[in-house]
Parts: sequence; C-alpha cells; structure tokens
Amino acid sequence: MRLTKSTSHAIRILIACAEAEARLVKVAELSQRLSITPQNAFKIVNMLARAGLIEAWRGRNGGVRLARPARLIRIGEIVRATEVTHVEIEVGAGRRREGSRGVNRILDDALSAFIDVLDQHTLADMARAQSASRAHRVKVRALPRATAAGLRPRRLFADRQRGHPPRRF
Repeated sequence: MRLTKSTSHAIRILIACAEAEARLVKVAELSQRLSITPQNAFKIVNMLARAGLIEAWRGRNGGVRLARPARLIRIGEIVRATEVTHVEIEVGAGRRREGSRGVNRILDDALSAFIDVLDQHTLADMARAQSASRAHRVKVRALPRATAAGLRPRRLFADRQRGHPPRRF
C-alpha cells in the first residue's frame, strides 16, 4: 500500500515533537526544518490535534507537543488519522457492482492486516531509528577524503556538471 505525503509529513512532525520531548515546537520551525509549506504544516497539525495525537497552543508563545509519550502512540493510529482506511470498488459514476461485496471485504481485510502490522510499532521506535540513521549519516560525512587504502572517491557527477570529462583513476 502506498501512503500519502500527508501521512509521511504527519509522521515526520510527530517524530520532531518526540525528539523535543515536553518542549513546545513552533509550527513554522517544523515547516522549515521538514521542508513543508507552512499551510500544509498547519493543516497536518490541525488534523493531528483533532485526532488527539498532539496538543496545540496558539499565540506568540504557542506551539505543539505530543499529547502523550511517544512510546504510547502507535504508527497504525497515525495512519488511521491521516488516511482513508476503508476500500470500496465502484463500477463508475458512484455505482457499486453487485458482486463487489466480496472483493471489498478482501481489500478491507488486507488493509486491516497492513494497519495491524503498523500497530506493532510505536512513534518512539521510529524516532530512535531516525536518530540512529541521522547519526550514521553524520559519521559518513565526517570520514576523510582518502580512505584507509589510500583511494580517492570518484567525483564523476560533479565533474560532468562542470563540463569536465570523467577522471580515470
């Protein structure tokens, strides 16, 4: 199943709130940090607040934070709040096919199984995985240009952008 960008943004917003712990996070800050338009960020924050996943305060000193600890928020709960969790096959022009009830039930069962798997994981699990991934990327960037074997990395793409032919090592 493919999830929408709104769900991806919602999960990223919730991870940012989980990393901030009890501190209020400004929606404008989230928007900038996650490269989401401010309008989209406000729309998603509103949706998450209505679902009871975050608490939101308005005003100059306002912001958002998780409504409960990240270890108690299931990923399936986030998907249910942001996605359509009912599938129905239509023939066209809003009409349903007579024999489609069985197909709809099968698709609903598949969707339920997908969300049940997501319910096995928490927001805290995702936040830990993301921070570990971020730490790994920082280590990779910090490596010296020459490796232990004395080889230089190939910079073919950067050379092509400047109009130079590829280097031969």
